[in-house]
Amino acid sequence: MSESARELARKLLTDAAGAGVGSDRRASSAPAPATRRARRGPGRQFADHPEVAAMASKRASIAAVHEQYGMPNPVFLLREGANDTVIRWQGRELVNFGAYNYLGLSNHPKVVQAAKDALDTYGASASASRIVAGEIPLYGELEQRLAGMYDVADALVTTSGYLTNAGVIGFLLRDGDVAICDSLIHRSVVSGVQWSGARQLTFRHNDPDSLRSVLRMARANFDRALVVIEGHYSMDGTVGKVAEIAAVAREFDCAVMVDEAHSLGVFGATGRGIREHSALPGDAVDIWMGTLSKALGSCGGFIAGDADLIGAMKVCAPGVAMLSGGPAPSTIGAALAALDILDREPQRLTRLWSNAALLRALLVDRELDLGVSEGTPICPVLVPQEFRAGYVAARLLQQGIYAGSITAPAVAVGSERLRLFLTSEHTPDQLRHTADELAAAVRAAEALPAVDGMG
Repeated sequence: MSESARELARKLLTDAAGAGVGSDRRASSAPAPATRRARRGPGRQFADHPEVAAMASKRASIAAVHEQYGMPNPVFLLREGANDTVIRWQGRELVNFGAYNYLGLSNHPKVVQAAKDALDTYGASASASRIVAGEIPLYGELEQRLAGMYDVADALVTTSGYLTNAGVIGFLLRDGDVAICDSLIHRSVVSGVQWSGARQLTFRHNDPDSLRSVLRMARANFDRALVVIEGHYSMDGTVGKVAEIAAVAREFDCAVMVDEAHSLGVFGATGRGIREHSALPGDAVDIWMGTLSKALGSCGGFIAGDADLIGAMKVCAPGVAMLSGGPAPSTIGAALAALDILDREPQRLTRLWSNAALLRALLVDRELDLGVSEGTPICPVLVPQEFRAGYVAARLLQQGIYAGSITAPAVAVGSERLRLFLTSEHTPDQLRHTADELAAAVRAAEALPAVDGMG
């Protein structure tokens, strides 16, 4: 752990006590509205909110496109049963590429049984924050296993991956600090920076030289600085250059946080994530963040790092542990069982990467645009323009394949895409059929006339 991070950990409890644990440090400085608009009538206060109005218009346009072409709408697909490699929808079977269930564990009998056992023993809910009556032995057991995986002193499991990123950053940083983020960083990190009141700067995706340039110009203007990157970027299927970027961050006295949401269980010889993949010591990074809802087939988030830092968050961090109910016992039991299976069945990881290599080869052979992806189990297929990406997703649905379309604001306008998550349980025949249907759908979408009001 860097000296700056140790100093940060030492200050946390003192700072929190001075501010008042659980208080909103920025509440008194919130700006008043610049103008007061006329009353809009009951229930209409947000009808003209920019995002509400834009989404209402978008829904109407999407509905018109699907009606025009007589195609189903793949958004909010109401599946029947577990989110496996094959799902059921309206009585039909679909080959599913919409689940980040990388190792096929979310419906594994041993994972499900472990969730049931925890449910029977501890009930459906923790029913309290952990600091009062919410603590159960399963939390500590999972935390120690996660800490061991990352070669650090402690870990903290939480109820939500998104809120873990947002809450940790919102707690650690404040006015006068800065978060320097990869340009493709997850929205949860952006939310955390906004919550904290710190500044956010970005550097070019996966570019250590760009980070160095940003830090050279800006580092001296801030107190604490946190560089935030991902191990496996969820929209593009690229692999984070953790070692190189962490080294640059250390040159400029910055702490480092790595989001492992899509890399734990996917990278490394035994699925231990990007740390194992990059052969890094645990203290190469100050905060390892991850989720239980991807490869581990459960739900929730976690952080792992220095004991003082984690201890402070357990006691003082709103939205992460303090003022938040403990994770549902069933989710922790499921995650523990998933780690056991990861140890005992390494062939799942082998099958996952074999499937990723096969699908990439099939799609490249069909001359589809895979963007900057690197052949990981996240495979984007770029279909620029929102209505064309939606058309491809709908046509695949007709052919018994589910793959979600990704549009703005999740990705930049003009880089709309379908995103396919590979699992260890997909078969080669399913992948070959999908490649054929996907190529045909993309060619058909390219021939469509433009639709007014949709980029």
